[in-house]
Amino acid sequence: MKFKTPKFWHKKYLNLFSLLLLPLSFLIQVFSKIRSKVIPTKKFNSKVICVGNLYLGGTGKTPLTIKLFEILKYMEKNPAIIKKFYHNQNDEIDLIKDKVGKVFTATSRQKAIMMAENSNFDTMILDDGSQDYSIYKDLNIACFNSKQLIGNEHTIPSGPLRENFNSIKNFKIAVINGDKNQKFENKIKEFAPNIDIFYSEYYSVDASKYLNKSLLAFAGIGNPNNFFELMEKNKLNIKIKLAYPDHYNFSQNDMNNLFQTAKKENLDLITTEKDYYRLKKIGFNNINFFAIKLKIHNEQHFIKKIKECI
Repeated sequence: MKFKTPKFWHKKYLNLFSLLLLPLSFLIQVFSKIRSKVIPTKKFNSKVICVGNLYLGGTGKTPLTIKLFEILKYMEKNPAIIKKFYHNQNDEIDLIKDKVGKVFTATSRQKAIMMAENSNFDTMILDDGSQDYSIYKDLNIACFNSKQLIGNEHTIPSGPLRENFNSIKNFKIAVINGDKNQKFENKIKEFAPNIDIFYSEYYSVDASKYLNKSLLAFAGIGNPNNFFELMEKNKLNIKIKLAYPDHYNFSQNDMNNLFQTAKKENLDLITTEKDYYRLKKIGFNNINFFAIKLKIHNEQHFIKKIKECI
């Protein structure tokens, strides 16, 4: 979905736009509730772990999916990553393939799981899919980012949530990327008293390469400001920041403008890893990207909880 996050999604008070859209949000909630009741759920022979979110985009599902793959390999499982095929999300698929290799995609997640089972994989990791009611999940993990959390707490289009926040009760683990937030933890526990909450953070793989450079940073992801702030946290000198809609398809004209601006201002271009893979597809494979990895705090306890669930 190509969109820029509306500012009113993060207003603490009920904004006029949010208010006007509330009836539509209510209808979407009702439709979602009906779908969850009428769609038949298939249980697979393999274990299924879903890395999902309530907030629409930009919560760090893919880095956590890759981290979970590494953990399952450490546990001597034979995991595969499952993604529903979308034409505008090949960047994520290519990134995962490059990192782990074991990715199965199809027009439905059920088909992709069956493909993986036929290839003797025993543990499926759904990168997204919490709202796919056709699949039984042995473990549901919810991802949040501490900067956005749940915005104004309303569902789309009045707010940024895919479904009502009380659906957190369907998750056994929550992973919050960023700073500790006891108030938010308490809010989660109101609906899911037995949920286990963990914190994670990104760390740079190669920030030292860019320490002495002046940069033009651009990003077409869910929450580009998180990317810019992470670079600044690593003391990188960003002179220009350019944000594009999520999963943005950069055109030749876009890239010409970026190259011209960088040359004029004597800057080096740098983007996200996801954007790099999207640009690589159209021939721009010489763009710098800011590589990151995910660290889970209290990781041994996290691994213990994964073992208990599968």
